[in-house]
Amino acid sequence: MGRLGATEIIVILVIVLLLFGGKKIPELMKGLGTGIKEFKDAAKGEDKPADSKKEETKE
Repeated sequence: MGRLGATEIIVILVIVLLLFGGKKIPELMKGLGTGIKEFKDAAKGEDKPADSKKEETKE
């Protein structure tokens, strides 16, 4: 009962596409990925935010 089938996943994806539009979805996924990365870093005990790491590598 707790598992989603292919039909349910397709319906959810269609609803998300209708709500946010095709142009917003990449931005949402990028934000989600950044959030997951920050969560993993915090779980490891790293205190630096993701933005400061990008700035250090650019210098």
